[in-house]
Amino acid sequence: MTGEAKVGRLRIRVGGREIEVPSGSTVWDLIGEWGGGSSQEYIAARLNGRLVGLAEPLEEGELELLGWEDEEAREVYRHTAAHVMAQAVMELYPETKLAIGPAIHDGFYYDFDIPVRITPDDLPRIEERMREIVGRNTPLIREVWSKEDALRYFKDQGQDYKVEILEEMGEETVTVYRQGGFVDLCRGPHLPSTGMLKNFKLLSLAGAYWRGDEARPMLQRIYGTAFLERKDLEDYLHFLEEAERRDHRRLGREMDLFSFHEEAGAGVVFYHPRGAILRGIIEDFLKEEHRKRGYQVVVTPHLFKGELWEISGHMDYYQENMYTFEKDGTRYVVKPMNCPGHILIYKTKPRSYREMPIKFFELGTVYRYERSGVLHGLMRVRGFTQDDAHIFCREDQIEEQVAEALDFAFYCLRTFGFDDYEVYLSTKPEKAVGSEKLWEKATAALQRSLESMNIEYQWDPGEGVFYGPKIDVKLRDAIGRLWQGPTIQADFNLPERFDLTYAGPDNRPHRPVMIHRVVLAGIERFYGVLLEHYGGHLPFWLSPIQVAIIPIADRHLDYAREVEKKMKERGIRAEVDEDRQTVGMKIRKAQIQKVPFSVVVGDREVESGTISVRDRTGKDTRGVTLDEFMRRAEEWIAQRARESVWDC
Repeated sequence: MTGEAKVGRLRIRVGGREIEVPSGSTVWDLIGEWGGGSSQEYIAARLNGRLVGLAEPLEEGELELLGWEDEEAREVYRHTAAHVMAQAVMELYPETKLAIGPAIHDGFYYDFDIPVRITPDDLPRIEERMREIVGRNTPLIREVWSKEDALRYFKDQGQDYKVEILEEMGEETVTVYRQGGFVDLCRGPHLPSTGMLKNFKLLSLAGAYWRGDEARPMLQRIYGTAFLERKDLEDYLHFLEEAERRDHRRLGREMDLFSFHEEAGAGVVFYHPRGAILRGIIEDFLKEEHRKRGYQVVVTPHLFKGELWEISGHMDYYQENMYTFEKDGTRYVVKPMNCPGHILIYKTKPRSYREMPIKFFELGTVYRYERSGVLHGLMRVRGFTQDDAHIFCREDQIEEQVAEALDFAFYCLRTFGFDDYEVYLSTKPEKAVGSEKLWEKATAALQRSLESMNIEYQWDPGEGVFYGPKIDVKLRDAIGRLWQGPTIQADFNLPERFDLTYAGPDNRPHRPVMIHRVVLAGIERFYGVLLEHYGGHLPFWLSPIQVAIIPIADRHLDYAREVEKKMKERGIRAEVDEDRQTVGMKIRKAQIQKVPFSVVVGDREVESGTISVRDRTGKDTRGVTLDEFMRRAEEWIAQRARESVWDC
């Protein structure tokens, strides 16, 4: 197309073409002119790099139309769903005060101050009203108001939370979206009309403090999800059902592994006998594997003086997450990290380049303050144990040590059954200690290590810790969810702040580099991920109780106890169920508790000196010799086998 654009027309480049549209045209108008597809294919657009709604007016420049495959477009779709839900709530409960309602990964939520308590039974009613609003096909109209007018309007409406948000905004003008009689303060963008919202579902309720502050009002949060295609919604709801079935909190109760107690404090875990067995298996594995790789086990206190955390920088950058108190005029900190303790051990004597690398390992329990609203079973706690190690090495050893740590981490993940993961390289955050030069050096060292091992990775800008960049390994579980796992950090800053040195070949002091790393990360979170990955059906070697021995009648108890004794002597975790219940009820209990094998003994087994074996698939095998069963069990344990069924 050549020549100047005609008066009153706009020149737009879209999809590799340049077209003209009348001034005042919207993105929607252009779609019809362009002939590049139906408006049903598109959700939003980028106009000169800015995300806009389809109903917004065009300006000259570059336009990119966005469909469901684009993450920002999905956010527009789901944010509109949040507004439709808010309108439905306001129509059903007119005295409601609105807080915020963003799109989130795979869904949306809105926080409400509702004068009545909403229950799950109310969600279908709210959802039905949402469908009515969608059926009205009401336009969502973007309006620009002066801040003064917006304040006046929301004060008149009694919308205190919107007023608070407005009062904190520095802009002279603000945007609101109007859909019929419903008006909400919002930057947008949104779908052009409520009728474009097709497939949605309200999912759950939760409490949420306003602004995440426990001193502020508790609001009622409603979660939902929305998809363009019905099948995608159905698939997602099936995924949620599977995730609920695997929820580690439910499994923890059913398998009698752990509990939480408000009277002891939120976010701290109590491991029951069976739960402690599983935790012990994980910890014993870690201790054994660290010793094989030349790590020295250390133990440090839970309580340090505050000055130590001032030197490290935690007081400046992490204090809101630390538990501090004063005693006899001295400030103390319950340790949130293990690093300063390992540094103090390093400093207890002169170090030589010949010793490098020095590897200290600790199963160190730390305590970090988390707001009550974000606590989530074992996945987000206030007290947890890390498989924490710090490697003090020469600068020329960084890449080798990082590569070894990565190899170790991948070995651990594979051993526990995780074969799929994603790797990220996280760079300097906004608040950080140390010079730009040291950060660049540390980041480059981590990058070279990843590339030398041909590991695919993604950059994660600004997500490093305050003293150094890090490699994050996120493991994918059986139903496709990603969880934070191993972390490796290169740190030039703490050695500088604590004045760490070693004697080099020139007999002069040199500064070591400190590599922080965990190979499973927090034991609590890994424990929870492990339960959910397997849905509680842990491999035989990890199962707290591997065999439930079920006598048919009291006269078979002595033989059952003899079987239990022989199994325990061979290192097999067996337990006789002596409850006065039917055999069927005992087998069902073992199934609920995810015990891999039930061994039933009755008259026939006592007489023949055998056992009847029932595996977790429900297959029954009679006349199995005890020696043959124990031999197979020992193989599964030694091989750390993922599968253990009786196929003989």
